[in-house]
Amino acid sequence: MTEMTTPPQRHTGTESVVKPLCLCASVALFLGLAASAQAADFVGIVHARHKLSLSLPVTGVVAKVAVEPGQKVGAGQALILLDERAQALEEQRRRTQYEDQSELRATEERLKVVQPLAEDARKLAASRGAISREDAARNELDFIATRGRLAQLQTQKGREKLELQLAETDRQQRRLVAPVAGVVTKVGIDVGEWAKPGDTLVELVDASVLHLRVNMPAAAARKLKENQALPVAIDGGDTVNGNVSFISPVTDAASGLVEVRVRFANTGGRIAAGSKGIVKLDGGTTK
Repeated sequence: MTEMTTPPQRHTGTESVVKPLCLCASVALFLGLAASAQAADFVGIVHARHKLSLSLPVTGVVAKVAVEPGQKVGAGQALILLDERAQALEEQRRRTQYEDQSELRATEERLKVVQPLAEDARKLAASRGAISREDAARNELDFIATRGRLAQLQTQKGREKLELQLAETDRQQRRLVAPVAGVVTKVGIDVGEWAKPGDTLVELVDASVLHLRVNMPAAAARKLKENQALPVAIDGGDTVNGNVSFISPVTDAASGLVEVRVRFANTGGRIAAGSKGIVKLDGGTTK
C-alpha cells in the first residue's frame, strides 16, 4: 500500500498580523470596561430647601406691602397686610367682654355668704321650732340659685375666651408672614388691590441649604448610604462637599432609575437653585 502524505501547511504573513491586532483590541476593550466600572458621572438639578408660593386664606384689600423682590426676610416677618380695622374692633370688643369679671366675682362673694346661711338653716330646721320650714327652704333655694349662677358665669367666661381666640385668629389670618427665613423672589400684588384666597401673593426661596437631585441606575444607588459624604461639582466651576440625604426606596419601572438627593450648605448664597450639578461615583465598594 502506498502511504498518503499530507502536504505541509503554509502560514501566510496575514495570519501573523491578525492575531496581535485581535489581542490589542481585546485589551483595549477590557481597559475601557474597567475604566467605566471605576467611575461614573451623574448629572442632576440643584434645588432649594424651600421654594414657597405664599397666599392668604381670606379675602380683603391690601393695606401694606412690606417687602420687595430680592429682600431677605426672617421667619415670622410680615410680608403682606390686609385691611384689618373691622377685625381689630371685633377683637377689642371680645377682649373687653372676656376681661369683665365683675359679675363673676360678685357671685363668688354672694356664694360665700349664702352657703353658711343655708347650712345653719338646715341645722335650725332640724331643731323643733328653731326656724320655720319656709325660712329654711328660702335660704336653701337662695344657695342653690347662687351656686347655679356661678357655674353659668364660669361657663360663659370659657366661651368668651374661645370667642376672643377666634377673633385674634381672624385678625392674624389677614397678615401674610414668612414661615421660614429666605429671600423674596416675587411680589404679585400692590397696595389697594383685592386679594383672593389661594392666590399667590409672594414667592419665597430659602437657599441657605441646597440639594442635588440625581437619577441613577439602581445598582449604583445601592452602593450609597444615607449621610455618606459625596462631593458635588456645580456647573460653573465650584465643587462643594455634600452628604447623601435621601435614597428613594422605589425604582422607576420605565427607566430603571432611582432618585438620590445630596444635600450641601450654600455658604454666601454663591450657588443658584436650578443650576446643574455632577456627582462622580466610584465603581468599587463604597466605604
